[in-house]
Amino acid sequence: MINKFYKVAKIGAAVLGVIGIVLLVRVVAAGEAVVIDAATQASTVDPFVSFTFLMLGLTTVSAIGFSLWSLIQNPAALKKALISLAVLGVLFVIAYTIANDGAVTDKFGNIIEKGEVGPISKNSGALIKYTYFLGVIGLACVLWGSVKEMFSNK
Repeated sequence: MINKFYKVAKIGAAVLGVIGIVLLVRVVAAGEAVVIDAATQASTVDPFVSFTFLMLGLTTVSAIGFSLWSLIQNPAALKKALISLAVLGVLFVIAYTIANDGAVTDKFGNIIEKGEVGPISKNSGALIKYTYFLGVIGLACVLWGSVKEMFSNK
């Protein structure tokens, strides 16, 4: 069963790869006409971009689907994943709580365009603080692993 699925998936990937190569060759063969002529662009670039978006969508859906299927099959991993998501959620709530919703100003105190007081400023500040939190946690984990390895007796 798995061997048959592998063969079908391999053939499907090869077909999609050939379609992508054909579309790419069409764009390259059109050369400068793609930039100059809108009709040429519509007939060569648009199908290539649509195919690329389709492939991105299929890849995303299959990656998320297979990950969720794997988590459903393994309840212990599902529990760990949900705990991890909860911790990330708590960190974001903390970042959002301490974020400033004041106006964004330049070094002279002038309000930057679209930097007025409001939810956009608060969301931006929260995401910046959230990034800082995750960066500090990641750096701490790397340093902890290095120090732990340095003092191990192996």
